[in-house]
Amino acid sequence: MSEAGGDSRTKTLNFNVGVLGHVDSGKTSLARALSSTASTAAFDKNPQSRERGITLDLGFSSFTVDLPDQLRDSAGQQQYDSLQFTLVDCPGHASLIRTIIGGAQIIDLMMLVVDVVKGVQTQTAECLLIGELTCPRMVVVLNKIDLLPPNKRQSAIEKMTKRLHKTLESTRFKDCPVIAVAAKPGGPEAPDTEEPQGVPELIELLKKQTYLPKRDPGGDLLMAVDHCFSIRGQGTVMTGTILQGSLAINDTVEIPALKVTKKIKSVQMFRKPVSGAMQGDRVGVCVTQFDPKLLERGVVCTPGSLRTLYAAIISVRKIGYFKGSLATRAKFHITVGHETVMARVTFFGLPPAGASEPPSDTKPPPSLPCSLDTPFTFDREYFHQDEYVTGQGETSSGPDPEQWALLEFERPVTCPSLSLVIGSKLDTDIHANACRLAFQGRLLQGFEDKSYAETALPRLRIYKTKHKEGQVERVSDDYTVIGRNLFKKETNLQLFVGLKVTLSTGESGVIEGGFGQSGKFKIRIQEGLFPDTKQLLSSTSKKKGKGGSK
Repeated sequence: MSEAGGDSRTKTLNFNVGVLGHVDSGKTSLARALSSTASTAAFDKNPQSRERGITLDLGFSSFTVDLPDQLRDSAGQQQYDSLQFTLVDCPGHASLIRTIIGGAQIIDLMMLVVDVVKGVQTQTAECLLIGELTCPRMVVVLNKIDLLPPNKRQSAIEKMTKRLHKTLESTRFKDCPVIAVAAKPGGPEAPDTEEPQGVPELIELLKKQTYLPKRDPGGDLLMAVDHCFSIRGQGTVMTGTILQGSLAINDTVEIPALKVTKKIKSVQMFRKPVSGAMQGDRVGVCVTQFDPKLLERGVVCTPGSLRTLYAAIISVRKIGYFKGSLATRAKFHITVGHETVMARVTFFGLPPAGASEPPSDTKPPPSLPCSLDTPFTFDREYFHQDEYVTGQGETSSGPDPEQWALLEFERPVTCPSLSLVIGSKLDTDIHANACRLAFQGRLLQGFEDKSYAETALPRLRIYKTKHKEGQVERVSDDYTVIGRNLFKKETNLQLFVGLKVTLSTGESGVIEGGFGQSGKFKIRIQEGLFPDTKQLLSSTSKKKGKGGSK
């Protein structure tokens, strides 16, 4: 909620629109054409970016419109007077995917900008993926229509719209609206006298697409800070978006990265002073002085509410467009909260059907069904995977089985629980035509102890299957054979009782116990030996067999 000066209190709903797209698709020009007020971080404070006309950090700008009718009806108790669109101009520069992911977590609607001449490019596809993971709605803007010859313009727009709808068919943005504009006719160098084309229609479309985002002032404060500067005599100003909770003048907030707490002296929303702000609002917060260079980006929170993690367990789903394999022990760039950090990954899942059962005293309790969406619990035994497993069933075309991953961070990360986690291979050649987003998931368990490997990991019970080969020495009766050469004589055979053994002739059995003192063991064949096997064993008395053990 924002309040304008004096007694005239206006209530403005803030709606965050992410402007994403491939580099040079004209996102910043579009944001400029749409905007009336630019906040501090907007339109590239980075000089390198100004020279090249490319966005290198999250730019923010805004414009306010009358509240659309559908919001007037659904606002309920919250009687808003106007709707403020905050445009978050995310960079399209390939190496800056970290910044896009950081920005995407605060977006209510995504505006995907596509160069009408070039169509969908690598970064466009990556932006689309990030949108799918973080955003419920999207509008596609075909930009630079002024570059199309006037006599072929309409047919080229229709052709590109058709292609885009085909691309979006299998995504959550199926049937999303597509609109054509020219944000900066003549290109970046053209004089500003040229009027943008299609922008009023785009504003109307955006108004139609807005909804009442779920905003909750309760809970701990978490604010994503994207810019920081000091004002002499007043303090340090942090600008950003409130991801959860609320804040007010005189509140004390923590800056976890600096391990300090600060008192809020004043709050502004797009240069208007307000007494407080809540989830979804874009604010400037002035606190007691600290060096702004220490916090260019990061988070601010209720003191003590965030956790600093050295490792974490996440649910995990591979991103379909990622072409590489996801191998255990490999390193990935992990984006969680507003940080990106390298981590080593270990994949694990539920025991595959037909795998050797763990010994009976550690079998999962019957109250934990092995279905999809199985909640993670330390009470269950899990199966170690050398890599992420894709597909199920005979054709392997079914959904991926439920899987989890242990992330071991190279440096500790500060983030809220249940954060979205995205794993990427950002060291892939940025010019290669390949998706670098590898997997996504949710943070389920975090380990705050630096010595987590000794204190916490023993609770995580992950086992591997091993396959050993031994020999059948002789037949004891129609249902029992004696085996050897699987275990050393000092092995405690009680640990292996009940594990499955398969004979090379096809029969299945289980280890029943030891036989004598030399490491030999009894195998019980529940269905009985085949007649041919009995004949073979009686004539040769030695037959190769295979055993599975944990």
